[in-house]
This record gives sequence, C-alpha cells and structure tokens, in this order.
Amino acid sequence: MGNSIPEEEYKNIVDKIPLMCVDCVIVSEGKYLLVKRDNEPLKGVYWTPGGRVLKGEKLYDAVIRKVEEETGLIVRPISVVGFYEDFYKKNELGLKMVHTTSIVFSATVVSGEIKLDNQSSDYKWSRNLPKELNLQLMYV
Repeated sequence: MGNSIPEEEYKNIVDKIPLMCVDCVIVSEGKYLLVKRDNEPLKGVYWTPGGRVLKGEKLYDAVIRKVEEETGLIVRPISVVGFYEDFYKKNELGLKMVHTTSIVFSATVVSGEIKLDNQSSDYKWSRNLPKELNLQLMYV
C-alpha cells in the first residue's frame, strides 16, 4: 500500500478525479468530537476527524488510521451512517476545484487521550455536527 506520491503527480491526479475519503463521527455523552482544521479545505472550521483513503486500504482501516493520526485516539468503527460529497474551490493544491466523496462512519473510542497532529489547532465536544456536514449527510 503506497501512500507517497510526488506532489506534482498527486496534484495532476486530484485535478482529474474525486478523492475517496472517510469521516468519523465520534459521540461521547451526547456530544460530537470536532477538530479545528489548520489547512484547506475548510481551514479554521471545526470538522469531524477523517481524510483520504489510501490505495489498498479498507475503509474501516482508513477510519482507524485517520482518527489515530489526527486525534491520538484508537476507535472501533461501528457502522456507516451516510456519505457526502463536496467541491472545494479553496484548497492547498492551488487547483480550481477539488472534488471529495466521503463515507461517514460512527465509531466508539477504545483507548487513548486526545493529542492533535499538525493538521488541527484545537478540538471541542459539540452538541451539533458542522452544518455543512448535516446538510450534505445522506443517511443510508
């Protein structure tokens, strides 16, 4: 499973096809874990942990990997709660638009303490999911 693509090649790929992503809804005591993004898209927005699925990686494994990378938490994915897609004009690659398709999972925390990576500057437990996610979340 390779996860290192030269930057120009990655940019060319993303310019031509949608990115497959996962997002993870983690609930504790009726609140959702959200991280404040430090990069585009959605820079400065509190969002669910998640990100790109790697070639050869199963979706459940991508959820576990992304949550651990971004929050330090070990989770157990429970189920798919829906999916959403978006078209981001603001992006780190300088492209006119980045198209993402994301499968959204619910998960429970198995262990760990929150320790954010360099992609986020803050976190919070919120009674509401981001409105952009609510508007686009399509329950299956």
